[in-house]
Amino acid sequence: MPETTPKQPRKAGKREAILSAARGIVSEVGFQETSIAAVAAASGVSTGSVYSYFASKAELMAEIVAAVSARELAVLREIASSDAPVAERLTAAVEAFARRAFANRRLAWSMIAEPADPAVDATRLDYRREIAGIFRALVVEGGEQGAFRSVDPDAAAAMIVGGFMEALIGPLSPERPITPERGREIAAALADLSLAALISREGQAA
Repeated sequence: MPETTPKQPRKAGKREAILSAARGIVSEVGFQETSIAAVAAASGVSTGSVYSYFASKAELMAEIVAAVSARELAVLREIASSDAPVAERLTAAVEAFARRAFANRRLAWSMIAEPADPAVDATRLDYRREIAGIFRALVVEGGEQGAFRSVDPDAAAAMIVGGFMEALIGPLSPERPITPERGREIAAALADLSLAALISREGQAA
């Protein structure tokens, strides 16, 4: 009997090719302007093939958010779990998130702020909760070590994540040109401000 090629790996490869093509298009034009026809052409498949893997454009866009989120969460978790002092880890995590956002501004703006389908919004909200969980753990650790003043960790994490994401919306906007140097300045400022929320006025934990 002739050998048969396993279908599952080939199917998985085609699905990943569609996701990769869609992510590339979103990076250039955002969620709203990305069409299934363009994704199909970029990934070398038919429009029907795209729909055989993703029931709708909204589902495909939500998958992109999930995939990009997983990558960014891995970066933050690696920073948060390092051996550096907790204050350094917290500021490094904020700065890394912002710098990476400026490295792909159009995609980052879509991930954070572009109006989108409810399925995309739900995935983005899950992503924010997971990021907040990383910062919550750092806030708790810093409080236990006396590196941070006593604060409600849930409120602090929500404020930090909500603060730097909100602050990035304007600078990441496709209509607003930002130089790489200015992006680095904003990233550093957001890191400093996030830490300042956890330190007393005298610069020490209270």
